[in-house]
Amino acid sequence: MENKKLQKLSVAALVVSALPLATFLPTLLKITLSEGVRSIWAGANIVFVLVALCLSVICVRSSESRSAVNIISTAISVFWVLMIVGIVVLALFLNFLQ
Repeated sequence: MENKKLQKLSVAALVVSALPLATFLPTLLKITLSEGVRSIWAGANIVFVLVALCLSVICVRSSESRSAVNIISTAISVFWVLMIVGIVVLALFLNFLQ
């Protein structure tokens, strides 16, 4: 029973880790968003990344529930976290240069 819950959790982690890619939809559809909507969307992406990372770590932590889906969702989540950290470091670095 617990293994079935972890399988559903791993699929949810994979879906949530792919949600930040939805940011590209307005660009592809040539839709211009207001500044407030873009800020809210950026905040939601950060929340999605953190939630996906937490869910992925919960699923990968157990060796019996470790699968390819869990590893892929963890790798995607780590990629997003590294990208967010890089953007923050770059913004701080550019801010101190001015």
